[in-house]
This record gives sequence, structure tokens and C-alpha cells, in this order.
Amino acid sequence: MKSRTTTLDLKDEAATSRLGQDIAAAVKPGDLIALEGDLGAGKTTLARALIRAATAKPGLEVPSPTYTLVQYYDGVLPVAHFDLYRLTDGSELYELGLEEALEQGIVVVEWPQNAADTLPSPALTVNLSETADGGRSAIVQAAPETEARLRRSMQLRSFLETSGWGEASRALFVGDASTRRYETVSMPGAPPQLVMDAPEQPDGPPIREGLPYSRIAHLSESVVPFVAVDHALRENGFSAPQISAADLANGFLLIEDFGREGVVNDRLEPIPDRYMSAIELLAQAHQRKWQTAIDGPFGARHQLPPYDREAMMIEVELLLDWYMPAITGRQPDEGERHEFGQAWGSVISELAGVETGLVMRDFHSPNLIWRSGHQGTDRLGLIDFQDALIGPLAYDVASLAQDARVTVAAELEIDLLSEYCRLRKESGSFNEMDFQKSYAIMAVQRCSKILGIFVRLDKRDGKPVYLKHLPRMREYLMRSIGHEALAPVFALYHRWGLLDEASA
Repeated sequence: MKSRTTTLDLKDEAATSRLGQDIAAAVKPGDLIALEGDLGAGKTTLARALIRAATAKPGLEVPSPTYTLVQYYDGVLPVAHFDLYRLTDGSELYELGLEEALEQGIVVVEWPQNAADTLPSPALTVNLSETADGGRSAIVQAAPETEARLRRSMQLRSFLETSGWGEASRALFVGDASTRRYETVSMPGAPPQLVMDAPEQPDGPPIREGLPYSRIAHLSESVVPFVAVDHALRENGFSAPQISAADLANGFLLIEDFGREGVVNDRLEPIPDRYMSAIELLAQAHQRKWQTAIDGPFGARHQLPPYDREAMMIEVELLLDWYMPAITGRQPDEGERHEFGQAWGSVISELAGVETGLVMRDFHSPNLIWRSGHQGTDRLGLIDFQDALIGPLAYDVASLAQDARVTVAAELEIDLLSEYCRLRKESGSFNEMDFQKSYAIMAVQRCSKILGIFVRLDKRDGKPVYLKHLPRMREYLMRSIGHEALAPVFALYHRWGLLDEASA
């Protein structure tokens, strides 16, 4: 496919900077961005804005590398900035670390024509020139894959314009394991905001009874559930971000930025008082009667799905599909799959009659923002709940007390469970024995699912960083799998050697 070419009018230096920010949101590691144009055409202005947005360092000093040839910048997206104006031999590029820079992040090149025979094909080329009225013109040529990402970034800029934030500065923001992207946007005189970029996801291929995984597991496929659940949480007195603008069709939201302070310390260890505040929040949320049909703002209507047997089963099967082959070196056969289904089917039946309600599903440290100076439930900002459903309340307690991203010591887990039970008893009728059973079942169900997800993120998605969490998840699994209600699953996991790595 041929590259696509677009011509843009840039009326002033601010418009040139905004184009740099828009490009930063469209590129990915391995991309080379070539900036062409005469002296004074605006290449350095565009490069500086692009680098600051990509690294998420708006005040970063970005000198021209005319004499050093290259400058390196760390950040959300690492950047190598090459200025080839004084280059005498294209082979020098590789001595300067071009290949390594492309492996780690993006490369921005001014005066690329001076090494035209040496540089890899650019993902994006911007040719800048001055116009008669004192402005600039930019001819942007993008490779097909990059063009799709650039088009999405420009759509987001249009969304900001219609929301009154057209002149906002954009910067990348560390995202999560999902397909959602986030950016910070800022303008003088206004608090910074976050932009959620979450295009509607296709269902994927059918895997069971004509349905894709996302439908069976009740995963959100658009921003509509986020908007609806956000509304329900705020209506019930919990701190979900205020949504100031939404484009439901294209999957853009402009939302309140709660800041970066979390519930763990600099060593990524739980701060016990903050985890206790989170348990208090759950105890309060679990006393509410939640409506399953939500009419949210911006026309976001959503029916909270049930955390049913089919959803629980399709999730734990991730252990069979991904984790078991990684541990045993072989795929499970049909007989083993049937045995697995029988064991988990009998365990899930033990959940009949346990207390159910709103399950936010990812109630753990990455999604809890500490709001200093606030009181009560306002102290915790909730930011990830689009996959919420109605199910066993113990699930969210397990999500916090067996945090997948940080190690919760067994002693702290016990304290969290004790405090939760105490608060629930104080508020009225509460069956602690049923809760302990459902907690063990949902904890093991969740651990099994996450072990599979973390291996899948490595094998399928090329994100090996998640493998470092496997020992923690195995340890959590061992803490809960000994409950008598889980006897069939324990016997199976033990016989298949799935627990052997727990002490490694």
C-alpha cells in the first residue's frame, strides 16, 4: 500500500507544536519520524513539542543536537533526536546507536536527506515550509499503518476542539494491559484533564455457541459501560471521575484527573492504612442496593451483566489455554478439559446463595488513587470499572487483598478480611461463613484467570513484563486453594503439577 499524504495549514508556532503533540500520540516504538524543510521552517519547534509529549515531560529542555548529532530522552516513550545537518557519512548513524534507539523507542530525524541511503523507511515524514502570510504549511506523509494511528490522533484533536479544549497541550500517559490509551491534556487557567481513547473493540472470533470471548466474559466493548457505571458510582457517593465531554461513537472521553498518588509506597509495597480505607469503601459499597439498569449521561444506557457460570468458566479456562502449557510443556487433551470443567463446575455451584452485588472487577492498587485532604470514601478515586457486573461480592475483596501487582503479605490480607467482616457485621445481617467460602472460591478463580492472562500477555501480545507477577499469583493461589469448597480443584491442580511452582 502507498503512503498517504495530507497537507495542513499551521497558522502559528502554537499550531506547529500541537501537530508535534498529535504525532507523538500516533507513533510507537520502532517508528522513525523524518522532519524535512529549510532552515527556520519549524522543524525544531515541531520536534521539541513531539519529544515533550512522547516523554510526558512538558518542561523538558530540548536543545538542538546540531553539533552532537543526537540527543536521547527517557520517558513514557523514549526518544532519540538526530540532527543530520552536519553529517558527512551516513554510516555514522549506526555508530551513534540508531538501531538500538529504534528498538527502545522512536527516532526523530531532522535533515534526513543527508542520510537518505542509510536511514530506514520512515513511518512518518513531515515537510515544513513557510507560507506567504507568515504561517507554515506541513505536508505529512504516513505509511499505511502509521496513517491509521495518525488519523485516530487527529480525530481525538477534533474531539478536544468540540469540547472547548482544542488548544490544549497533549502528553502521553502510562496506560494498562488493555487496548485503552490515556493522555493528559492541559490549558492555562484550567485543571488538567485525562483523555480516554478507547475505540469500540470488535467481538473477535466466536469460540463457544457462536459467541466471542468478550461476550461470554461480559467485557466492555465500548466506553458506554464506563460512562454508565461512573454515573452510578457518583450517584451513590463514591469518587469516580467527573466526565466533562464524551464522544460515545468514537470512544473518546474527557475526564477528571485524580492525580498520581496511589495506595503503595515508592518500593511498591502496600500502605496498610490506605488498603484499610479501600476495605472500608468496599464494605460501604456492599451495603448498597445497586440498580442493574443504568441511564447515564450522554445517552449511555447500560445493563449490568451477571457474573454467571459461563463467565467464570471461560475465565478460568485461560489457565488451561495459556498457563498450563507454559508450566507443563503440553496442551491439555479433551479428557483433561472435561475433568477441569467438572471440577470447576462443582466448585462454582458452591456459590449458590452467597451475597451478590456490584463487582467492579479490577479493584486493586493500579486503579485506586489516593486523594490527600479528602475524607471518607472521597479519599479514594476509582478509575477502572467498565467491566463491572453483578456477582459474588467477595471477588472485589480478593482483588484488593490479593493484589496482582504488589505483594500483600499474608498478615495484611488477614487484617483486611477481619476488618471487612467487622464492618459488615456492624452494618447488619452478614453471614461470615458464607463470605469466607465465597472469598476462597473467587480468590482461586481470579488467580487462575490472571495466571493465564499474564502468560497470554507474554506469548500472544509480546509483553513479557507481566511474567514477573507469576510467583506472587502462585503464592496467593496457595493461600486460598486449601478451603474445603475447593477440594475438587485442589486435587486436580496438584495432580497436574500446577501448584509445584508455588514455592519457587
